[in-house]
Amino acid sequence: MPPDLSLNINTDLTERILTHFLRDEILRTGLRRAVVALSGGLDSALACALAAAALGPENVLALRLPYATSSPDSLSDAQLVIDQTGVQSETFEITGMARPLLATLPAGEAKRAGNIMARARMIVLYDRSAATNALVVGTGNKTEILLGYTTLYGDSASALNPLGDLYKTQVRQLARHIGLPASILAKPPSADLWAGQTDEGELGFTYERVDQLLYLLVDQRYRPEECVEAGFEAGFVRIVIDRIRGNQFKRMLPIIAKLSNRTVGYDFLYLRDWGT
Repeated sequence: MPPDLSLNINTDLTERILTHFLRDEILRTGLRRAVVALSGGLDSALACALAAAALGPENVLALRLPYATSSPDSLSDAQLVIDQTGVQSETFEITGMARPLLATLPAGEAKRAGNIMARARMIVLYDRSAATNALVVGTGNKTEILLGYTTLYGDSASALNPLGDLYKTQVRQLARHIGLPASILAKPPSADLWAGQTDEGELGFTYERVDQLLYLLVDQRYRPEECVEAGFEAGFVRIVIDRIRGNQFKRMLPIIAKLSNRTVGYDFLYLRDWGT
């Protein structure tokens, strides 16, 4: 029997699990607020809506963090989410803080430029986190995390992440269920790091196809040859496996050289909520 690659989720149950997750994990720290970088894209819009449902909109700060080249649609789409959810909001343009470093880059360094902008946004996000006694809610999905399609200490930085076990196509299912604005559901996924940039254009394949392959490789533990037998091109399978392996370091805390008998991450492994 061929594998089921629909990746359909129970959206009612998923919504309940994720709102309880956000509420429980934030309240157990003694805090009551969340801050979200709201780009106007699908992932951040969904994370913002879930946080508002979990904590109440008055306890969620949505940060719009445009650069000079950001699409105006990003700001307007983010505003639609702010209006729909009723969360608190602030807009801080990162151009002034990022431009001096960007000016030192040689021509054609789009990836480095994108990383600088992502990390500039992270700085603002964590500053507002400290100012408002709030935890940073992440917006990265399972597809991005597995492929390493994220900036370390940039958009990957968060205290907790409600979307990290949902593939991009599943994020879209849940966003439709919640009723996010139609313009956000319809727009091509983009980190909005430079004009015309899209995720699928950079990756070289669609989210729908790679999600199906990732589901077989990761969730179903298929071997590469079994994925080929299921209908995926051998070259595509190899590219995706190489990306998963090559980006493992992004999914881990920094590795510590072991010198003692109680090394953090090796022998000192208390639970996240130890002591609370």
